[in-house]
Amino acid sequence: MAEKKLDGKRVAIVATDMVEQVELVEPRKALDEAGATTELISIRPGEIQGANHHDKADKHKVDKLIEEVDAGDYDALMLPGGVANPDELRTNENVVQFVRDFFEAGKPVAAICHGPWVLVEADVVSGRKVTSWPSLQTDIRNAGGEWVDEEVVVDSGLVTSRKPDDIPAFNEKMLEEFAEGMHSEQKEKAQTAR
Repeated sequence: MAEKKLDGKRVAIVATDMVEQVELVEPRKALDEAGATTELISIRPGEIQGANHHDKADKHKVDKLIEEVDAGDYDALMLPGGVANPDELRTNENVVQFVRDFFEAGKPVAAICHGPWVLVEADVVSGRKVTSWPSLQTDIRNAGGEWVDEEVVVDSGLVTSRKPDDIPAFNEKMLEEFAEGMHSEQKEKAQTAR
């Protein structure tokens, strides 16, 4: 069997109820197929409710609670979107610190759609080129980021995309950055932003 691009890599996926189903399922499938070990981390035990926009979709089993994890145990982080999911996550101190820890360690991070809201709260977008769902552009600019309307943007280990239609490009760049691993520029930008 040929070695896969992400063999041996552990990826944290942080989400809660009303996560946009396709933005959780498709990137996770791409990570798993590339050989990564993925874990769904949330703020409550059991299952989280997926969504297709505003309609309920499937439930997804939570692997670990945010209080039980440490960024040092993972090689990369993925943040799916949906409106309610990141809006609730960004109010949780443990989630915000967990995200910040990835940036401070120089580890790659991928966020799609409304996922970058959590990055804004973690104070890690300053000086970075970022894309997202268009309604977040003012929040990103106010946090010191440069918002652009592009399918996928890569900035020193940070991969961002706008919407479900961007998932193929998002997955491709996410796998590249996660395979590459540590980014010294990621660490430097995190330290400068703070």
